[in-house]
Amino acid sequence: MISRRPLILAGLALPAAAQAQDIGSAQRPLSIGVTAGPHAQVMEKVREIAARDGLAIRVVEFQDYIQPNAALAAGDLDANSYQHQPFLDQQVRDRRLALVALGKTLIFPMGLYSRKHRRLAEVPQGGRIAIPNDPTNGGRALVLLANNGAFTLRAGADFRATVADIAANPRRLRVVELEAAQLPRALDEVEAAAINSNFAISAGLNPVRDALALESADSPYANLIVVRQQDAGAPWARRLLAAYQNQEVKDFVATTFQGSVVPAF
Repeated sequence: MISRRPLILAGLALPAAAQAQDIGSAQRPLSIGVTAGPHAQVMEKVREIAARDGLAIRVVEFQDYIQPNAALAAGDLDANSYQHQPFLDQQVRDRRLALVALGKTLIFPMGLYSRKHRRLAEVPQGGRIAIPNDPTNGGRALVLLANNGAFTLRAGADFRATVADIAANPRRLRVVELEAAQLPRALDEVEAAAINSNFAISAGLNPVRDALALESADSPYANLIVVRQQDAGAPWARRLLAAYQNQEVKDFVATTFQGSVVPAF
C-alpha cells in the first residue's frame, strides 16, 4: 500500500521544456518509490548525496512489491528502487510495462528463518515452510531450500521453479505461499520461512546471525533503479544513478547492515 504522503504530480500547467528543466529541482523533486525498511534507509542517504549536486529527491514508501511498478508506469513516480532483474522482467511481461533498469544497487540475500528450529534438518515430517508467492521470489526460495537439502527440484530448475518442480520430497514438507511482506509475521505459524532480507531486517532479524541458510554474496539477484523507457537517457537519471553508486553509500551500507546487505556496484 502506498504511503499517505501526497504525490507531487509532474509539470502541471507547464510546457514540456519547462517540465524537463524542472525535474529534480526543489519545485519538482524526483519521486522515488521504495519498499519500507532498508531500501528506504539507503535511499534517504542517496537523497542527502544528491542534494549536494542540486538534485532534489522525494522518497515514497510502499508496503508491497506490485504498487511501485504500477505507480511508476502511471507517472506518479519518476523511478523506483526495490526489485531485481528477474522480478522486473516478469512484471514487464505480465503487465506490459514500459520500464527498464537504470543500474544496479544492492543485493539482499534471501534467508531461511525459524522460531522453532536451529537447523533445517530439524523441521519435522510434513512440516510447513513458507515462501514468497510472487513467481520469481517463490522460485528463488525453492532453489534456496533445495540447495540446503529440504527437497530436490527437477534438473535445470531455476528461479522460475514452482512447487510442481519439486521432484523428490522424502520428508513431505508442505510449501505455503504467502505475500513476501507477510512472511516475518508467519514465523510463529510455520516451521520455517524463506524471507527476502529487506523484510527480514525490517522485522528485526539479522540475516548473518539468524538465518538457518542464506544465499551467498554472489547472488544473481542484484536490485535495480528502474525508470520508464523514455527516461533512461535523461540527465536527471544519470545524476540519480551517480548519487546511488557512490562510495558514501557503500560505507553507509557496510556500517548500517553489517554484511547482511551487499552493494552490487
